[in-house]
Amino acid sequence: QVQLLESGGGLVHTGGSLRLLCAASGGTFSTYAMGWFRQAPGKEREFVAATSRSGGSTDYSDSVKGRFTISRDNAKKTVYLQMNSLKPEDTAVYYCAAFESWFAERTHRSPNAYSYWGQGTLVTVSS
Repeated sequence: QVQLLESGGGLVHTGGSLRLLCAASGGTFSTYAMGWFRQAPGKEREFVAATSRSGGSTDYSDSVKGRFTISRDNAKKTVYLQMNSLKPEDTAVYYCAAFESWFAERTHRSPNAYSYWGQGTLVTVSS
């Protein structure tokens, strides 16, 4: 069983950048596909980005494509979300999630596919 801990959130101005980290412990990290989700106040949790267990496949929501980059370092058991050109509408609690995948290049957009979740880190983008 894997445990996930996010960090790197904070307050940033419009147009700024942040890098979120998700550190995993327990389990075999390289067997887990990873995803980032976010939830703004009063809204449902939404998909942001995902990476396959190998890191060879990635997927992004349309709202962040071209601005955010997901990556992973299996040796460090860490997944990253580099967020550039931030907008006020990116303000949310960001969650890291994992699911154990048989397939090296599988990713998922549905939160229901993910078995493990972190506690979240708050990102606030001021206008």
